[in-house]
Amino acid sequence: MQDIQKKSGLSSHLWVVYFIAVILLGFIWYFQWLLGLVLTFVLAGILYYSIRIEYKLQQETENYIATLSHRVKRVGEEALLEMPIGIILYNEDYKIEWANPYMNRLIEDDTLVGQSLNILADDLASKIKENDDELWLELDGYHFQITIKKDDRLLYLSDRTTQSKIETRYHDEKTVLGIIFLDNYEEITQNMDDTLKSQLNSKVTSVLNSWSNDYGLYLKRTSQDRFLAVLTKETLDQLEKMKFDILDEVRELNAEQNLPVTLSIGIGVGDSILPELGEMAQSSLDLALGRGGDQVVIKDDVGKVRFYGGRTNPMEKRTRVRARVISHALRDLVQGSDNVIIMGHKAPDMDSFGAAVGILNIAKANDVEGYIVFDPDDIDTGVHRLVEEIKEDEDLWEHFIDPDESEALMTSRSLVVVVDTHKPSMVANERLLNKAEYKVVIDHHRRAEEFVDNPTLVYMEPYASSTAELVTELLEYQPNTLKLKMVEATALLAGIIVDTKSFTLRTGSRTFDAASYLRAKGADTVLVQRFMKEDLDIYIKRSRLIERAKIYHDTIAIAKGEPDEVYGGVLIAQAADTLLTMSGINASFVISERHDGRIGVSARSLGDVNVQVVMEKMNGGGHLTNAATQIEDTTIDDTEALLKDILEDYFIGGENE
Repeated sequence: MQDIQKKSGLSSHLWVVYFIAVILLGFIWYFQWLLGLVLTFVLAGILYYSIRIEYKLQQETENYIATLSHRVKRVGEEALLEMPIGIILYNEDYKIEWANPYMNRLIEDDTLVGQSLNILADDLASKIKENDDELWLELDGYHFQITIKKDDRLLYLSDRTTQSKIETRYHDEKTVLGIIFLDNYEEITQNMDDTLKSQLNSKVTSVLNSWSNDYGLYLKRTSQDRFLAVLTKETLDQLEKMKFDILDEVRELNAEQNLPVTLSIGIGVGDSILPELGEMAQSSLDLALGRGGDQVVIKDDVGKVRFYGGRTNPMEKRTRVRARVISHALRDLVQGSDNVIIMGHKAPDMDSFGAAVGILNIAKANDVEGYIVFDPDDIDTGVHRLVEEIKEDEDLWEHFIDPDESEALMTSRSLVVVVDTHKPSMVANERLLNKAEYKVVIDHHRRAEEFVDNPTLVYMEPYASSTAELVTELLEYQPNTLKLKMVEATALLAGIIVDTKSFTLRTGSRTFDAASYLRAKGADTVLVQRFMKEDLDIYIKRSRLIERAKIYHDTIAIAKGEPDEVYGGVLIAQAADTLLTMSGINASFVISERHDGRIGVSARSLGDVNVQVVMEKMNGGGHLTNAATQIEDTTIDDTEALLKDILEDYFIGGENE
């Protein structure tokens, strides 16, 4: 039956109909043979006609399919050869076996067959060996997305140049907000007459307007000392490339007019909405001012911070109003607390220890119990002598506790005061900060990116010689019941003397005022000198370290410790201080291995080189003339090479990032 169907071309359902008709026709023949004869001829005619129609339709269908198959095959061949997508087949050796004409036209070579895939990009073959299924390639100004079929050793190159241009344009036209602040404007203009003030405003505004026109940014003055800047990411990239030369322009203008005004700029950038960009810009400005001003701070929406400028010493404030306000605010916080827990940084120096003693006296002056947290096993020789002197006063010594004891004293109303640092990772007990609701930060270092979370009160003055100087000023505005003991006043004075190198560095008029106040309270300068004495073996060890110093860039001394020789942090710092006293040396860096296995770098400067920003690039920090860092999992030689690369970039760039 099936063979008959195939030969006739009729479908199965028609054969069923004809089969039933034949059965009925048989019945008719049996009863009416004449009628049956007529119907037989009719049925035969219908069958013949149906077979012809069905066969014709089948032939037409077969012809259509054959034609369509030919067209599809032809289109596939043309698409393979002519469509604007690169196709490459390669062998096991990553050499090209076949490429469509589009690729040959793109490379403009006679043939790509037999050549390495690296003809497209130097490291293309090695990248294909990796697990990526997709790569991006730039070729003769075109951007291609490469889809990799490793099983077939096949590459598809799709032109994404237009898409890349749109993405670049989107990136370049992102809105960026900036806040420009005139440092010390109020202090400078408070004694000026209207004419001089007008001249100052005119000069600064003219320079800023010219700068904004050159770079195509919108600038609007919102107050006497503040401007709002609106720009694009492309403009920001240009400004960063020029290292924000506006800082130098304003500084030079001030030199001509003898008007010590500098700029601080805070910038917010990223995919955030405008209110969030504004908050980032203000946060960046606060960070710039906290670092002493005369610099630019850029913060993006992922928390990354970049610094430019900051090469000048912060100017000493002429007014002590802020010190009085901070002192009164601190007094109110102390009076409202159950107790005051004071922390300096790990391995405390004289400044950290002396400042802590000063805050302890503020607590006592307000009849609130105070405690100083420190680790007796983590102090150097000088501080050890001070501690031994304090131990002789039992009433004073009972206020010193170790880090573990401090947590038991914490209450919901405890006030934690951090002195001589603002980095949580550096305090004597970081867990206290996480538990405390009320926190105060008092520091003289330039503010870094890492900072205590949600402090209740912050007193940071980079112009100050030491934290001990700041705390001494706060003591002067405390209740008259305050009675400093001789050893307490001496501890504060020791902090000032050590940090100023006996009043030779970072010393302002208020530094001497603070020292005078402490001397009047009974500070013993002879006792300070006794604290600062050093052992003979340490002196010899430091001398050997200094002997290994070499001169770099004519005015920079770099000393490396001997291999496998361990030096303490204080000794490294002392060696850097000593090198700075040598003729012709403007900055010194000492590199050596520490007791904890890390590589320590101590940096000192007379002010021409901002060692703080150099150390920040090595994950450290400090002050413009006094900074340090500790690096893990490295060697002394690698640290020296990194330091030289950073210094090279510092001097070539003219500014620092």
